[in-house]
Amino acid sequence: MRKSTGEVLYPLGPDCAGSILFDATGVLSAQLMRPDRPKFSSGDIVRGTDDEIRAAYQGFVSFWAKYQFDESKRELTYVIEGSLFPNRVGHTNLRFYEFEGNKLTFRTPPFLMAGTELVGVLIWERVG
Repeated sequence: MRKSTGEVLYPLGPDCAGSILFDATGVLSAQLMRPDRPKFSSGDIVRGTDDEIRAAYQGFVSFWAKYQFDESKRELTYVIEGSLFPNRVGHTNLRFYEFEGNKLTFRTPPFLMAGTELVGVLIWERVG
């Protein structure tokens, strides 16, 4: 995210990792994570400590959605159908996009968070 002052914030850390897929039926799927999330000491998927569960949840974003591109406006609109964060289900999102080489950049419209205007910026790079 970028503040109106130009300061850059990294909610999932500067080394965030993830995957985004767009299929031919108009469904996208995205997952993002902090690579430094602590492992559950128990090794059991449903038996993490409160702190381990909190870190796992807060360090991961996952959703799928129906999408539409408007190439003339360079806009992507998508409606979330399923999400790790339940409040996002049914939410419509607008992203402005641009391609440069093997990179796809999405930007959000400006929004307020804690009294500060922010623009979310997410850069996806094709690998492999």
